Amino acid sequence: MFVTKRDQSCCFTGHRVIAPEHLTAVKERLERQICRLADSGIYRFIAGGARGFDTLAAEAVLAVRETRPQIQLLLALPCKNQTKGWTTADKARYAAILRQANGVHYQTEVYDSGCMMRRNRFMVDNSSCCIFYLTRARSGTYKTVEYAMEQGLELCNILCD
Repeated sequence: MFVTKRDQSCCFTGHRVIAPEHLTAVKERLERQICRLADSGIYRFIAGGARGFDTLAAEAVLAVRETRPQIQLLLALPCKNQTKGWTTADKARYAAILRQANGVHYQTEVYDSGCMMRRNRFMVDNSSCCIFYLTRARSGTYKTVEYAMEQGLELCNILCD
């Protein structure tokens, strides 16, 4: 488990599927926002470990950390068997991120119906801002952004600058 200072932490949430033609722009926008926040005193970044946006966000933190070593990547994971059913390539990418993380927090040992929501709330409850990739309502991402808004977090949809 890791300990965060909420005022120095930012979480990520987003969809698992990102249109291939948007991947480069999303990654560039992530890196820009991470740099902006790091320059303002936010240096702990919490990612949820899912495929898609969470993976891009974690990789962006690691890329920025190369030039700003004070930055930390913290992983808030729903369960230890999260990668069950993933492809070999996705598991390898996840393992590489996990090896480079500064801290890991698991909600539960094995998957249960509420572990993803608890993970999302944990991330929000330990952050002062949330960078997200939201293209549609009625999703876990939408519910997480809604909760972050209710908690008064600074919000940044990566789709806009």
